[in-house]
Amino acid sequence: MLGLAAIPLLIREALAKGDKPVRSGFHTLQGTVLLNDKPASLGGQVAPGDRISTGEKSMAVFVVERDAYLLRADSRMEIAQSSTGLKVLRVATGKMLSVFGRGEKRIELPTATIGIRGTAAYVEAGQEVSYICTCYGIAEIQARADPDAREVVETRHHDAPRYIYAKGAKNLITVAPVINHTDAELIMLEDLVGRMPPFYNPWEMKGNYGE
Repeated sequence: MLGLAAIPLLIREALAKGDKPVRSGFHTLQGTVLLNDKPASLGGQVAPGDRISTGEKSMAVFVVERDAYLLRADSRMEIAQSSTGLKVLRVATGKMLSVFGRGEKRIELPTATIGIRGTAAYVEAGQEVSYICTCYGIAEIQARADPDAREVVETRHHDAPRYIYAKGAKNLITVAPVINHTDAELIMLEDLVGRMPPFYNPWEMKGNYGE
């Protein structure tokens, strides 16, 4: 869960920058990254209605308004907007880590719909089972296979990861471990939009990481 060696340096860099303007668009591109089926470019802007996909051994980090995203390899997502103005993130395949500013959003996975508020979330999209770790904040998780299968979680620090199944399981939403994302990545993403994660405590970090 923790990228121990990287966290102290990331914190020092973030604090040293102070209040900085948020720079939207792509910040990091590795390998094959497509925006609306065309090669993405550093600094290129991402807006509602856009589709982002990554190839094998590829990765993208980008900012949209006050939200920041890390899209891992072999992933495909769309940023949409409902008729009421709600931002909707449709993750068809792959893995996405995201941190969000204020306001409600919705993440749509093949097996689940997730309403989120003031949150960071890591998701993995699968046709039979999907995964979400609400890293901090509030999430309302609903299984697509049964509208009565739902759970609201409120977490501070990776407290309630969940698997959400498509069908066949006795319980469509089950407890899961923390997998495939780190606090160092969360600090990096929050720094891009001028914030620090709510779990950050300089005294705890000093004790834990030898600073």
